[in-house]
Amino acid sequence: MSSRRGTTLALLGLLAGFIVVLVVIDRVSPAPEGPPSSSYATTPLGAAAYASLLDRAGIPVRQVRTPIADREPREGETLVILDPDVMEPEEADAIRAWVEGGGRLVLGASSEVAWIEQLLDDPPRWTSADSDEHVPLVPIADVRTVVSFDRTGFDDLGGLLPLLGPPRTPLAAFAPLGAGHVTLLADTSPLTNRGLARADNAAFALSLSGDAPVAFLETVHGYGVSRGFGGLPTSVKWALLGLALTSLVALWAAGKRFGDPEDEDSDPPPPRVEYVDALAGSLARAKPEKEHT
Repeated sequence: MSSRRGTTLALLGLLAGFIVVLVVIDRVSPAPEGPPSSSYATTPLGAAAYASLLDRAGIPVRQVRTPIADREPREGETLVILDPDVMEPEEADAIRAWVEGGGRLVLGASSEVAWIEQLLDDPPRWTSADSDEHVPLVPIADVRTVVSFDRTGFDDLGGLLPLLGPPRTPLAAFAPLGAGHVTLLADTSPLTNRGLARADNAAFALSLSGDAPVAFLETVHGYGVSRGFGGLPTSVKWALLGLALTSLVALWAAGKRFGDPEDEDSDPPPPRVEYVDALAGSLARAKPEKEHT
């Protein structure tokens, strides 16, 4: 029984140690993760640094994981949408209605947005840019040069006003829409983690907020309202997983049989004293008698 208990405790100890190591590794050296241009993402193509920059500048920041069609941004917020993966037609209509009602939208995409015509009556077209260096075409505080990586710009601006050159293929453009306005970016790389520190990219990123609170729309990157197990913090998930594995090991140890099963119908072994007496008697009877000479 003691051997069995020792084996169980050893297994539980190894399992607990394994969980502790995983948690420590996750805390000390978390791997970069997240979809491109998401304000949650810490990869080079993510925008977590942008959200952090706004926060350090005293600009309130939040991530929106509820569709705009279900809940509009808060009053006075600037809605930021970067490289949207998906956009349902009713969501695009809701965003346009919100902007027309006085909202401010920053929409950045490094390639043509399929639903742009639902947002703007006369949208621009994406094209290859002449340069990766862009200078303001209108005054922008503390911005002299913005550097991009993807070399995309706008062609045929339609009703938009260029903000960042070159004039033929501007990187950024502005469009009034109802009581609100839209700022379009043809290349989101200046706002990403790898690009924010280049030239005056950080100052340009701050200017896009308009000194207003910023809401990053994360539904376009696959994030939604988490409920149930998915809504728990990662550390709690690890703890629950550890408890589940520990329970399985305990059940396995409790149910494991060491040796052959005992026959319940067999007679129990005799007491030790009776056994020794019986054995001594058997030996005495089996001992040959001494021969008489």
